[in-house]
Amino acid sequence: MGPVRLGMLLFTVVVCGVWAGTPKEEDEDTERLPSKCEVCKLLSMELQEELSRTGRSREVLELGQVLDTGKRKRHVPYSVSETRLEEALENLCERILDYSVHAERKGSLRYAKGQSQTMATLKGLVQKGVKVDLGIPLELWDEPSVEVTFLKKQCETMLEEFEDVVGDWYFHHQDQPLQRFLCEGHVLPAAETACLQETWTGKEITDEQKAEGEEEAEAEAEMTKAAVNPTHDPEDL
Repeated sequence: MGPVRLGMLLFTVVVCGVWAGTPKEEDEDTERLPSKCEVCKLLSMELQEELSRTGRSREVLELGQVLDTGKRKRHVPYSVSETRLEEALENLCERILDYSVHAERKGSLRYAKGQSQTMATLKGLVQKGVKVDLGIPLELWDEPSVEVTFLKKQCETMLEEFEDVVGDWYFHHQDQPLQRFLCEGHVLPAAETACLQETWTGKEITDEQKAEGEEEAEAEAEMTKAAVNPTHDPEDL
């Protein structure tokens, strides 16, 4: 077998190992699924972000009906209306499906929107002609993962359970960050709030990502070397 084919084969095996991340017995560990802290963190981030987007609206809503007594409709600024909250909550957990698992990041930071570095690397290898086998068709690579699907379901459960708390915060406690009021104040025990302190600075990197970069560089070097000095295995002739 020639060096190009051997290099590709070895790298395919390595990539599959990196994507798997852990042995099978660890994959079955429930600790690899999103924690309650991570669910609450993303739920509060999504809701706070949506409310921030609509908070500057100057629209005024007319509520109620004109009665025979001559009572006039109430005028309520949209920015403090129940309608704004309801619209922000609509499809809130569906938006969780926009997240991806960034295996190169640690803790709760592995859940973020956009394509992960790992997936970008794998797609880049495919474009270069390297065979990458994840066990699923290429067109399904961008579908929500098991972790993200689980995250979305837990978001729905949590939102249903703590809907009144969210409403209380919206109408009476917006002077506090939602994450602190909801997650620290009602959802999580003090011992389980560590993930709330994790923030992405762009410098967080796991050993997996370092190894991944080294493996990609080695594979490209092997392919370049073979292209410059082509050799053939007698079996290939």
